[in-house]
Amino acid sequence: MATTWEIDFYSRPILDENGKKKWELLICESPKNIEQTPDSLFKYSKYCSSTTVNSLWLRENLEKAMSEAPDPPKKIRFFRRQMNNMITKACNELDITPVPSRRTYALDVWFEERNKNVYPNEEGYDMKAANSASVQYPAMNATPLPDAVKGDRKDKWTFVALEASEFLDMNEWDIGFKEAFPLSMVGVTPEMKIPGLIMFSPRALPLAGWISGLDLGFLQLEMGNFPKMRLETGVSDSWILANLTNSKTLAEAKEFQEAKENACQVHFLAIQSSPESQSFAGFWLLKGSL
Repeated sequence: MATTWEIDFYSRPILDENGKKKWELLICESPKNIEQTPDSLFKYSKYCSSTTVNSLWLRENLEKAMSEAPDPPKKIRFFRRQMNNMITKACNELDITPVPSRRTYALDVWFEERNKNVYPNEEGYDMKAANSASVQYPAMNATPLPDAVKGDRKDKWTFVALEASEFLDMNEWDIGFKEAFPLSMVGVTPEMKIPGLIMFSPRALPLAGWISGLDLGFLQLEMGNFPKMRLETGVSDSWILANLTNSKTLAEAKEFQEAKENACQVHFLAIQSSPESQSFAGFWLLKGSL
């Protein structure tokens, strides 16, 4: 599996001698599978003066990180839309695919740890700036799945839950398209119940192949006059996976959302050809925002 990096290049709540915010480049390798230990992930950090923030500095430090990493990345994920042009330019010059994404799970964990244990200990730390820092994007209207991958009336779906310990042998499952991460990285314990949505479709493989081309973020229940289960991808894309047309399915969806909260927001999406199938056309571990 090709190496993917997750990066953030942005200002931090640390002021330099001129009262200007320092910037920082954070690089964290995306986990390749559920068995990979968090400590084995490549990481790189470098502060940057606000006067030298540009794509040239970014490219040079990406090159430096690549020279230190065991494997150079084929793809780089980033979650800040306002940095799109700069990151895209640096990545293109290095022949790396830039991907706007909410699937920066490893980076999110590391960034949270640095917010608690690193930045407050730096000279010039600005608590007011730290408390006001947040990334919020407006909700986008969900789009129906393309006709080319939608099945017919035989398509079904169901909510399920598995104990976290059952995922330990996930690498041995028969799965066509997949992506996972170590559950311990995000605080999941073996006895926790991990909720999921399984889709059954005669066109399971084409559907899984199309979904695998997206950058999956998380599943989200949308309430309102027409409740639905959405698949959030990229930085702001949203797709309708299931319309919740009756009280029973809506109640199950609400239980799914509650189970996510009790499992550190971890959940999964799976695709099978039928409930009797012993294999998965697609299986993705996902994590929502806390």
